[in-house]
Amino acid sequence: GRVIVRDGGQMIIRHNEVDRFRYGARDVQVEQQRNSTRTIIMRPDGSQIITLTDPQGRLQRRLRRDPGGREYVIIDNTYRDRDAVGGYYLDLPPPVIRMPRERYIVEAEDADEGMIYDALTAPPVEQLARRYSLDEIRYNSAVRERMPRVDVNTVTFELGSWDVDPDQAQRLQIIADAIRRAIARNPREVFLIEGHTDAVGSDIDNLSLSDRRAENVAQVLSEQFGVPPENLTTQGYGEQYLKIQTQGPERANRRVTVRR
Repeated sequence: GRVIVRDGGQMIIRHNEVDRFRYGARDVQVEQQRNSTRTIIMRPDGSQIITLTDPQGRLQRRLRRDPGGREYVIIDNTYRDRDAVGGYYLDLPPPVIRMPRERYIVEAEDADEGMIYDALTAPPVEQLARRYSLDEIRYNSAVRERMPRVDVNTVTFELGSWDVDPDQAQRLQIIADAIRRAIARNPREVFLIEGHTDAVGSDIDNLSLSDRRAENVAQVLSEQFGVPPENLTTQGYGEQYLKIQTQGPERANRRVTVRR
């Protein structure tokens, strides 16, 4: 269910997130339109999650329709920079970080819910030049680095595994509480769950493994702690962003990160 794309010197992974929304659904409808596929997830409370994807399965738009018919556009992935290579690679300098490191990178193990909430609702560390599409955010670290992040170092993974141990799953409660609080404030908030591996294994295997780790954490946040799945998106980055600089096995590198 995953596609790995090589584009010049870049290698990225894609997967369809719609299946993650099926948990607890009352019904699912799939409609083929002229230039897109429309998937409607109907919830027991009467709300609907509507996802539009292009013929290649790439997300175009995601919205929530409440029981009264009011619609909230959660993701619009159609913004494009005409100068971007391949539609989503950008030439941006890294941001200038003027805030204390412990507020820019919040370590979940040492943080309370207030600190995590503040990181997940903070504005960009410097003014953005324009709006960015989800793909531009996914595939450009310089864009992501403009937002503070929470390193979920309370959840790490066994070598080669994407399973979240039951005892570690409980440690996601504080992350879920902060995310739910942010969504209650603004129903359109979106949070990126980033998956990572250590440097053991091939690049392709690690890319797939990290993507599954991110997806599994998103599922735990929704299925165990009630975070609306449509407000989460996931992406694996393999071994590109090691927390501990080593080519050997290192559990601290087998982790996830969350950011607004």
